Amino acid sequence: MVIITKKLKIFEIVFHDPTKAFYSSGDKVPGNIVVEVSEVTKVSSIRVFGIGCAKVEYAKGKHRCREDIEYLKYEDTVYLDQQTRDSNGFVTLRPGNRYEYMFGFELPHAGQLVSSYKGKFGCVQYYVRAVMERPSQPALQCEKHFEVEEPLDVNTPDLLAPAAGMKEKKLTCVFIPDGHVSISAKIDRKGFCEGEDICINAKFENTCSRIVVPKAAIMVKHTYQANGRTKVLGQKLSVVRGNHIISGMCDMWQGKTIRVPRLKPSLLGCDIIHVDYALRIYVHIPGSDKVVLELPLVIGNIPFNGFGSRTNSMSSQAESLNTPSSSFGSLRLPSQPPSYSNISRDCRIDSPLTPLLVDYDADEDEGLFMHAPELWYPPPPAYSEVDEDLKQQGPCSSGLLNHE
Repeated sequence: MVIITKKLKIFEIVFHDPTKAFYSSGDKVPGNIVVEVSEVTKVSSIRVFGIGCAKVEYAKGKHRCREDIEYLKYEDTVYLDQQTRDSNGFVTLRPGNRYEYMFGFELPHAGQLVSSYKGKFGCVQYYVRAVMERPSQPALQCEKHFEVEEPLDVNTPDLLAPAAGMKEKKLTCVFIPDGHVSISAKIDRKGFCEGEDICINAKFENTCSRIVVPKAAIMVKHTYQANGRTKVLGQKLSVVRGNHIISGMCDMWQGKTIRVPRLKPSLLGCDIIHVDYALRIYVHIPGSDKVVLELPLVIGNIPFNGFGSRTNSMSSQAESLNTPSSSFGSLRLPSQPPSYSNISRDCRIDSPLTPLLVDYDADEDEGLFMHAPELWYPPPPAYSEVDEDLKQQGPCSSGLLNHE
């Protein structure tokens, strides 16, 4: 922000690296305060402030809720030694000259800052403020905002751990039991970054008389707290859907993917603003509430490096090395899995007796469609590794005999 008055042509803050997108804990924020005047101006001092705070403000009924938390507070007085002072200690700035005063301060260490955020009812903001004090005149000020982004590594053990859950709903039709719909799902890890694919393994079972539709979505929840009150906003970011499941059937998702869109990282460490993500796996049931299963997600900014996925397999191989008969020479990389690309899965049932289906999911702007269900054969069995050394030894070497 640049303030221009009758006596000041320019009064602004310029960072030394204007191309820097964001700062993190421990970084230095250097810059200059640039001043140009249109007429002779006396200045007693120029002070610089580094400010960072979280703010929440919203109306709830007749109450006005407001809460502030301070994360950064820096104050200093810039040197005006380039200009001579008069007998009163004031510095005189003259037209035609460009004055630049340097400043710089260091951000607090990790754990003391929260990433920048801007939402509907709150924000976390950081800025530099310069205040010019003049004798017998009001002080003038200008501000320059900067972004703070704290590193959030998805390769930590907690975020590499899998997440799983199960949900079941029993249905009735005019007080008569009508079976149930259940979800059982798992994802390999909880931490993801923008552009990564979340692989979902899930099983859906439908024993009721209705035709249901499984879906999955990435959800974000913004929570604002002020004056002991809480306001929550939820949003659906991206959705994938599966095939219709008729009565008495089940469906399996094996590695079904949903891509993480462009998102701000999860907001951690703020007491009054929370930004939480979740993978919602749900089944739409006509005439009844959805069955909803939510698995926690953390969106980071340091991408997955791929080493965590091999930890379990490598540790299991390392355990086998503890036996006397084992050696490092027997440790092999797993072979490539067989290809199932040639297996045909287009096995639809085309029959005049096939019922027509209507998609009743009103939370998506797709309208109502009637179409025949698509039934698929279950996917091929999961690939499993075989120890080639044991296979070559034959069944007798393991002490087992086959009897007809």
